[in-house]
Amino acid sequence: MHNMSDIIEQYIKKLFEDANEDVVEIQRAHIAQRFDCVPSQLNYVIKTRFTNEHGYEIESKRGGGGYIRITKIENRDVKGYINHLLQLIGPSISQQQGYYIIDGLLDNHYINEREAKMIRAVIDRETLNMDVMARDIIRANILKRLLHVISYY
Repeated sequence: MHNMSDIIEQYIKKLFEDANEDVVEIQRAHIAQRFDCVPSQLNYVIKTRFTNEHGYEIESKRGGGGYIRITKIENRDVKGYINHLLQLIGPSISQQQGYYIIDGLLDNHYINEREAKMIRAVIDRETLNMDVMARDIIRANILKRLLHVISYY
């Protein structure tokens, strides 16, 4: 059985499929009521599964007529998507942000599950056992190099 976050994520992805567009607007209260959960559960799903690293942009308006607009970033080919990720990484990157990038690559079928596990192992804080600043810089360099390799295959 999937947890609530998985169910909400799948629902939002289905909205994209049904709309056949790159933009979906949802209302927190409506989704929370539909799945009998608190609005913060929806916020969690948006913040962890529909990030820039996953290939989405989020616009949010709070209040009575508020909405969350989720836009798929236009990258129809691997090189465009990789270039987008390279811009996001910058000189350093946290482990969690690195994992989001890996998840996005996996979701877009640019890597398989085995490759994702290997990359996660390489960028893990246990593997990069050093001070945080150095670790985040090395992690960024590793991911950038891997992204360049992925873009040529």
